[in-house]
Amino acid sequence: MVKKQDFDLPAAHKYFSAECFNRAWDYIDKPARTNEQADKMLQLSFASLWHWTQREDCTPTNLSIGYWQVSRVFALLRQADNARHYGELCLEASQKDGVEPYFAGAAYEALARSEMVAGNEQEMERYLIQAHQIAASLPDPEEKQQLLKDLATIR
Repeated sequence: MVKKQDFDLPAAHKYFSAECFNRAWDYIDKPARTNEQADKMLQLSFASLWHWTQREDCTPTNLSIGYWQVSRVFALLRQADNARHYGELCLEASQKDGVEPYFAGAAYEALARSEMVAGNEQEMERYLIQAHQIAASLPDPEEKQQLLKDLATIR
C-alpha cells in the first residue's frame, strides 16, 4: 500500500534543486576540502541534478547547468573520465532548441577542464578555443565576463 505524502512533492523538488545546487557551491568555492566535504559536494551536485529531473518545468538549460556543475565537481575531485562524461552531457543539453549560447560556452569550459585534469593538453586547447569563440560572440557583457573568468582558471 502506497502512503500519501504529507508534503508538496513538486515544491520539495523545486526547493531541493536550488538548495542543493547552492550548497554544492559552498564546497566548490573552498580552496581545499576534506574527504568528507568532497563527498558532500558530490552528493549535493547530484541531488540538485536529480531534483531538477523530477520537475515538470525542467528545461534543457536547467539540465545543462546541472551537468556542468557535476562535471566541475568531478574535475575538482580529479576524476577526468566522470568530468568528461558530464561535460559531454552538458554540451548535448546546451545544443537543444531554446538554450542560450552561453551554456554551450560553459559546456566547452567543462570539457576543457576535464581534459586538463586528464592531462590531455591538445584536447583542452581545442575546447578552450571553442569556449573563447563563444565568449567573444556573447552580447551580454556579464555572461561574457563570467565565462572568461571561468576559462581563466584552466591551465
